[in-house]
Amino acid sequence: MPTGSYSVLFKNKIKKFKKITSVDPDKSVSIRSFLIGSIGHGISEISNVLESEDIFSTIDCLKKLGVKIKRLGKKSYRIYGKGLGSLYAKKNSLLNCGNSGTCARLLIGILSTTPNIQVKIKGDKSLSKRNMVKLIEAMSEFGAEFYPKKKFNLPLKMISSTMPTGIFYKAGVSSQLKSAVILASMNAFGETTVIENKNFKSRDHTENILLKNSNILKIRKEKNQSIMKISGKGHVECLKLSVFGDPSSSAFPAALTMLTPNSYLKIKNVGLNPKRTGFYRLMKKHGAKIVYKNLRKNNINELVGDICIKSSKLKPIRASAKIYPSMPDEYPILFIIAALTPGVHVFKGISDLSNKESSRAYEIKKILNKIGIKCKLTRDKMKIFGTNKIKKKSINISSLGDHRICMSSAVLSLVTSCPIKIRGFETVNTSSPSFLKVIKALGGKFEIKKAS
Repeated sequence: MPTGSYSVLFKNKIKKFKKITSVDPDKSVSIRSFLIGSIGHGISEISNVLESEDIFSTIDCLKKLGVKIKRLGKKSYRIYGKGLGSLYAKKNSLLNCGNSGTCARLLIGILSTTPNIQVKIKGDKSLSKRNMVKLIEAMSEFGAEFYPKKKFNLPLKMISSTMPTGIFYKAGVSSQLKSAVILASMNAFGETTVIENKNFKSRDHTENILLKNSNILKIRKEKNQSIMKISGKGHVECLKLSVFGDPSSSAFPAALTMLTPNSYLKIKNVGLNPKRTGFYRLMKKHGAKIVYKNLRKNNINELVGDICIKSSKLKPIRASAKIYPSMPDEYPILFIIAALTPGVHVFKGISDLSNKESSRAYEIKKILNKIGIKCKLTRDKMKIFGTNKIKKKSINISSLGDHRICMSSAVLSLVTSCPIKIRGFETVNTSSPSFLKVIKALGGKFEIKKAS
């Protein structure tokens, strides 16, 4: 792929295919491995790491905080952990999280209770638009301070707590906020309690990585909730982990397969944690031919396997608010599937989509309106009137710094042959640098044009 800014033009309908492929390694687990490895005791080794811009931003931030990280080879890294409370940076050092909300929120969690930290944290244009008010409120309970006051988006100046103590926190739909609280509490005095409603459980990779540290994290499951107890000032063990394929990135070639007649695709070695597979459960419920094969557990108790998808005749989709935490990144492609499937589709509980890399429901609605798809959007609900009769007109789209908008638009064009030019396509490299390679392997055609 070219360096710098570029656009991609899709205009040809993809032909039927029968393929086996793999997708990029999981971004959530890759970032968490570096962050937790950096505060572990000893040397952590992580293989099959996602080598994307979000991960490179994370590595750069950690190096500025004194962490030694060595690349051993392609997708393989060694992290020399400094232990809890040992990260350090010069006063007013600048930490640039790029496009990564995961890096920003989780790193702020770690630093909020790390002694003598006074840093400036920034992100790119997209990340700087994202609201950090809930994160600031939670970290302020630990005693961290943020400046300017009453400013709730990056860039921000952060001063860590001088005497962090455990808090009580009720988790919502955001795994990033929950993880930030868990990571902050690990270096706080006393015990932190995190309550999570069983109907709105977000992804739990942070907990799975930490669970072998029984001196730090204990989880008790009750009828309607899970109760996490995090004991501060413990000992974080180092990691040895091979990262599995990203289930969110897999959703895009999976959708392309469902919507392309007489096609079949096997995606190998994908993470199938139930809190990440809401998209696949929802699609199976509405007629998608999806089967998991070669299932096994890895060394952090995460389910891994192959996803096999066939062309499918889908029914109108009804998605309740309960399923949102298990598939927040898949809604853009889900909206595309709905638009191309006849019937009325309803998606509830989607208000948090407005605080992603873009206002995702609104941006997809604009794209669908251009090809004659009727949509009704409110703050927390989207209704799409799907049809197989669209207006085939040329569309120009700005990426808005949102990789999922780019990838969803690509699938829309490949299924319909509607010409779509996507500017700023390089943003896909934040999470899925192999996306175009996978599309090409499936037979998809496109033109890359470097920005002048």
